Amino acid sequence: MAPVDLDSHDIHCRLDELLAERGMTLARLAELVGVSNVNLSVLKNDRARAIRFSTLQAICEVLECDVGDLLVVRRAPRA
Repeated sequence: MAPVDLDSHDIHCRLDELLAERGMTLARLAELVGVSNVNLSVLKNDRARAIRFSTLQAICEVLECDVGDLLVVRRAPRA
């Protein structure tokens, strides 16, 4: 098995979609979760390299979703 490339990943954050479905802004979510708007933006734009479980849990509680609703795996087609 080849080593994992830590500079790229196939995890996609569906935060934009979940916010749109709930009519909520990123700023309001940041306020309710207790994290910065910038940190949520990094997560939303798939640039996050890590996330605290406590933050993940808080996001899911506020959005009334499961982790699998928020984070999904998108695998690139194999050549």
